[in-house]
Amino acid sequence: MTHRWSLPLLMLGVLMTGTAAHPADQPAVTAPGAEVRLLADGFKFTEGPASDAAGNVYFTDQPNDRILVWTIEEKLETFMQPAGRSNGLTFDAQGMLWACADEKNQLWRIDPKTKQHTVVVRDFEGKLLNGPNDVWCRPQGGLYFTDPYYKRPYWNRGPSESPQAVYFLAANGKRLVRVADDLEQPNGIIGTPDGKTLYVADIKAKKTYRYKIADDGSLSDKTLFCEAGSDGMTIDNEGNIYLTGKGVMVFNPKGEKIQQIDVPENWTANVCFGGKEKNRLFITASRGLYAIEMRVRGVDSQ
Repeated sequence: MTHRWSLPLLMLGVLMTGTAAHPADQPAVTAPGAEVRLLADGFKFTEGPASDAAGNVYFTDQPNDRILVWTIEEKLETFMQPAGRSNGLTFDAQGMLWACADEKNQLWRIDPKTKQHTVVVRDFEGKLLNGPNDVWCRPQGGLYFTDPYYKRPYWNRGPSESPQAVYFLAANGKRLVRVADDLEQPNGIIGTPDGKTLYVADIKAKKTYRYKIADDGSLSDKTLFCEAGSDGMTIDNEGNIYLTGKGVMVFNPKGEKIQQIDVPENWTANVCFGGKEKNRLFITASRGLYAIEMRVRGVDSQ
């Protein structure tokens, strides 16, 4: 992709669609009467939404090689371009932005103030990663990222050198460990705010699993959470897990689907909570950025 695309057309407040009915014995996670609204469109493919401490939501337009931000003042700004073909994003406790830089199969740490990036992960034991896809920072330090293989047209590399797996990067930024390699195609990833449980979506197998997190970052007690895979994931303050693909699917901590949030796009890639009160669900779905007001709120580790 050598050309640049024009800034997306803003469409604040445009009503797009509603949400599917939820079980009678389970309160809706969305706010009463809330509807999904289109905030901006004209993108090539949106991904990786992540909220900073103030509630600004950063997201990627990967084919156009840029990171954008939807501010708490309801404005769209370009944060970085080029951006290493970044995909999944997340913020750590120090306010640094982590990016799955897919162009050269790396993991970046970006300083939001200077917009300077550091390549933290380049490979694993001398072999190329497949392409870091989604990332979650553990509250106690360190982070997890998924490394599925999706062949990109802009790559200049040979075939896959590593299994599709989940990795843990220690807080010192030096110890990288492969912690799960028995998934067909791990993609979405999120953990609980206490740092004790990790959810990983196996998008190809159409399943999502739950793991126990040890102090050293290792995983154990792999358990099937639900019979659905996901591209991206998030969690709310009630422990509900949000999966994406066809709209947004919401599951309670027991793995029971409690709500479906429909989005007028063929594919929903990812979600996060943002806004000043962290009570808006932001949805990256193909060519658009959407949001809906929520009854629940996001948590610090999302």
